[in-house]
Amino acid sequence: MTTLDNWQKSSFSGGGDGNACVELAAVPQAIHIRESDDPSTQLITTPAPLAHLLHGIRSGTLGKA
Repeated sequence: MTTLDNWQKSSFSGGGDGNACVELAAVPQAIHIRESDDPSTQLITTPAPLAHLLHGIRSGTLGKA
């Protein structure tokens, strides 16, 4: 698994250590996503699919046909 040093905590996560949050790290041509409670498990995607996911979440259309 790739070792990344530039993890960024979601701005929607609470402050302080120990809070459950989503973290992202970008490397050329890929974005790694992990949950702070289980940092060894990562999802790896590219910018376009992540942008579509975030758009669906923000617009409330995620999962609607």
